[in-house]
Amino acid sequence: MNFRDIYLKLFVLTSFLLSSFVSFAQVTKVSGVVTDAKTKQTVPFATISSIDSTVNVGADADGKYILQTVRPISRIKVTYVGYKTAILNVAQGQEQVINVRLVPIAQQLSEVVIRAGKKTKYRNKDNPAVELIRQVIAHKDQNRPESYSYVQYKQYDKMMFSVVNVSPTITERKFFRKYKFLLDNRDTTTVPGKNLLPIYLDEKLSQYYYKKDPKKEKTILLAQKGVNFGSYIDNEGLGQYFKHMYYDINIYDNNIFLVTNQFLSPICDAAPTFYKFFITDTVVVNNTKLVRLSFTPRNGADMLFEGDIFITLDGHYAVQQANLTVNKNINLNFVKGLTVDLEFEQNPDNRYHLSKNTTLVDFGLTKKSNGGLLGIRTVVYKDYEVNKALADTAYVGPAQVTLENAKDHTKDFWAKNRFDTLTTAESKVYHNIDTLITIPSYRRTMDVITLVLAGYKSFGPFELGPANTFYSFNPVEGFRLRVGGRTTPELSKRYYFETYAAYGFKDERWKYFLSATYSLNAKSIYKFPQDYIRASFQRDTKIPGATLQFVQEDNFLLSFKRGENNKFLYNDFYKLDYVHEYESHFSYNLGFRKWTQAPAGTLSFISNANGIPNIVNSVTTTELSLGLRYAPNEQFYQGKIYRIPIPNKYPAFAVDYTVGIKGFFNGEYNYSNLHFRFDKRFYLSQLGYADVTAEARKIFGQVPYPLLNIPRANQTYAYDLFSYNLMNFLEFVNDHNESINIDQHFNGFFFNKIPLLKKLKWRETLSFKALWAGLSNQNNPSIHPDLFQLPTEENGQPVTFIPGKTPYIEGSVGIENVFKFVRIDLVKRFTYLDHPDVSQWGIRTRVIFNF
Repeated sequence: MNFRDIYLKLFVLTSFLLSSFVSFAQVTKVSGVVTDAKTKQTVPFATISSIDSTVNVGADADGKYILQTVRPISRIKVTYVGYKTAILNVAQGQEQVINVRLVPIAQQLSEVVIRAGKKTKYRNKDNPAVELIRQVIAHKDQNRPESYSYVQYKQYDKMMFSVVNVSPTITERKFFRKYKFLLDNRDTTTVPGKNLLPIYLDEKLSQYYYKKDPKKEKTILLAQKGVNFGSYIDNEGLGQYFKHMYYDINIYDNNIFLVTNQFLSPICDAAPTFYKFFITDTVVVNNTKLVRLSFTPRNGADMLFEGDIFITLDGHYAVQQANLTVNKNINLNFVKGLTVDLEFEQNPDNRYHLSKNTTLVDFGLTKKSNGGLLGIRTVVYKDYEVNKALADTAYVGPAQVTLENAKDHTKDFWAKNRFDTLTTAESKVYHNIDTLITIPSYRRTMDVITLVLAGYKSFGPFELGPANTFYSFNPVEGFRLRVGGRTTPELSKRYYFETYAAYGFKDERWKYFLSATYSLNAKSIYKFPQDYIRASFQRDTKIPGATLQFVQEDNFLLSFKRGENNKFLYNDFYKLDYVHEYESHFSYNLGFRKWTQAPAGTLSFISNANGIPNIVNSVTTTELSLGLRYAPNEQFYQGKIYRIPIPNKYPAFAVDYTVGIKGFFNGEYNYSNLHFRFDKRFYLSQLGYADVTAEARKIFGQVPYPLLNIPRANQTYAYDLFSYNLMNFLEFVNDHNESINIDQHFNGFFFNKIPLLKKLKWRETLSFKALWAGLSNQNNPSIHPDLFQLPTEENGQPVTFIPGKTPYIEGSVGIENVFKFVRIDLVKRFTYLDHPDVSQWGIRTRVIFNF
């Protein structure tokens, strides 16, 4: 589990803490089916609204509806074009079923023809709704804002999170009396039927510029204002994650990224294949004729929308308004409801641009829970100008710029520059959260939550942890205890220190680590762009070929391993590194490393020079390295003490060149190592996405096997994305290799078609890993006996092998989203099955947080 998951869960648990002891107001729930009084056929997409309030819902494609509210309600009104309006009485505060029979009006609309009679099977052929959507698709390019030569506008962006349905009597409890100022700040008007307690608010005001040829974009953050939860929750990192969940929405794109998933747009190129379309109304807005086009997924569990779009009939076939939601059966975790409302305004050339986007997501542990979190992102666009040429200097520099005084603006500034008015409850959030973090009981509670989820106990300038490494065990060290920590930006934004000490009770040795980092640009070393120098020393054990990602090697759960696991190294690392990143996302790093490695456990370094076995106690190398990396458009979850890349569609390239120098700081070998890596996520629309990694490496010079490339193996029972999960530690060595790693996530595309699996909301995965490797003659110890002999067991049985022409291949099929957090893979090894103690099949698990 990475820091993104930890901090998100930390925020969620904090929010649910505030909604403890939830009770609910009197709820009225009305459900039923809307049908045609004459034909008895269902009426899709009818509108059901309360006469007493603004509460309203829409029926689905089968005419079914559910209206639920805590607001007073005595009658409902049911309307649908071509039918007489029906008004029915409702029993307040009860759950009831009211089926509605609408009487057709004896007339036809000019643009919409409604025919009574036998319900026909839906099909695309000769369907006027499908013909209309195909016109919309054909005109997408001309309706995109990118079709203009120049575009500029101001953008106001508001993100708000609230706890839902907190009991109005909660402040009567003794523990919560001190939080009365926070818990009484309710909003009952923003979302009908929900009682909201705002706890998070972030506002941004930006200026955006776009140039078509050559394509250039620039966003200048003019002002920002947000809540501050103190050191317990990283506010900036949390804001980055929320922005990633509530991505900017462009309905003209084929795929819409939302809540970390891709949804197929209702006007994507293949929309008629995945959606059903219905013409349900015609209206006139500002003298412009619009068609209301309703749509619904063909499969309710797929990542698809349902709702309405309003299309202009002026020959442009542009979207003038869109109301999107999702089916309740969609394969989406922790989301009870999701709506997107898009509003468009007309340009002087009669085309339309997006003027307001409101995205609402209702989160809950289960879809039936009445409590939870509700997040609303509202984006308003003003001062929209097209084809106004600017000087080229306007686009010079990084694509995103933040003004130095962006966070220093007054209340009067925000009052004049907000494009969307704050509610009364929202306006109190800043002061309430500032007060909350001063309460001792809140700080004590957050200390406990941080230790449990993040693994660190904060002491302000210093953090103790991570807790999951305090205890572990292995065959060489036996019982191992470790304690460590790191400084935070509260101590200094220029100086950072990290350390730990560990002791093995079997080998009776101390291990320790110490690093000191200095930021050259006076920014946190976890913020982009990085510019720092770091010196470190580490004395510890290591398993050759074990490089698990995102976890500590001495994590307690990773102490459990399959097969033999008794060949270790004692390593001493002296390191000096310099890292420099540019705004273009090109970076380089320079490194110095002195590495002394000594065998431990049953591992040994033995050469057969002159035919006489010679035991070598240790090997020392001294290396200089240069690394280059380019990751265009890369974004991060950036916290105070962590930084994690956000997956996107753009590739990342990395090249590393390392030179070992004999005689330099007691280095014993001359060699060089060239390594290339390519990473990219391929988004495949309804088929999910595939993460692809390709690598190549070549070692030049003659070196013993500890300095060769030892592939990343994994003998734990955890599924590791970047390791070979059925390869044994130290099973292969090579001096040149090429590899490919494909991890495919289908997001339930196939399981959603199978009734039982559809209900379980499981999702399919498929992975493939291949390694082509070899060892040149100059590094083959059977040809050069003065090199270290490859490891064997005590009986002489080989343990480490030289790869042949056949690649090492393994693959897996898996199920993720088991209990919403667990991925289980059935892994198959296809080659080199004659090696001793190998597993041909294996079951591996991984815990991951996904929507």
